[in-house]
Amino acid sequence: MGQAGRKPKNVFAPRNAFTPARAGEYLDDFAVYATYRVDHGRFVGSIRKTDGRRLFPFDGSGTIGPFDSKEQALNAAAELGAKIVQADIANPEL
Repeated sequence: MGQAGRKPKNVFAPRNAFTPARAGEYLDDFAVYATYRVDHGRFVGSIRKTDGRRLFPFDGSGTIGPFDSKEQALNAAAELGAKIVQADIANPEL
C-alpha cells in the first residue's frame, strides 16, 4: 500500500476506446477518480482518468497536500476533481 511508483488500482471499468471524443455536457460524461500516494510519510492526493492517466498533479503544478491521513488526501483530490470537471463542462477544450 502506498509504495512509490506503484500504479493505483482502477476502480471503474474503462470506457470504450472507440468512442469518438466529444465535449462532456454532464457529470456522467466524465470518469475520473481520486487516489493518493505516500510521500515521506504523508499522504498526497492525485486525480486520474479511468484509463490510468493522471490529470493532476501535472508537471509544474502544485500538489494536493500533503495530509496526515489518506482520507484527507482522498477528500481533497475528490473536491478538486469535481472542480476540474465543472470547469471542463463550462469551458470544453474540443
